Amino acid sequence: MDANSTLDAKGLNCPLPILKAKKALKALETGEVLEIIATDPGSIPDFEAFCRTTGHELLEANEEGDLYTFYIKKN
Repeated sequence: MDANSTLDAKGLNCPLPILKAKKALKALETGEVLEIIATDPGSIPDFEAFCRTTGHELLEANEEGDLYTFYIKKN
């Protein structure tokens, strides 16, 4: 999936990936996509809840080994 920006949140634990994603999304235009790469297993429910509460759209969430990749569309 193509993203307009990528956030490397590897090695960060909750709540840092969410806080950094929130800041990165502010820099994007509506409709643009942020890719987030994380290693915290708790990031899966965290990003699902983040998108539900903020109105951003979680387009895709992938798990490959100990890497978690999320694609969030700014709304």
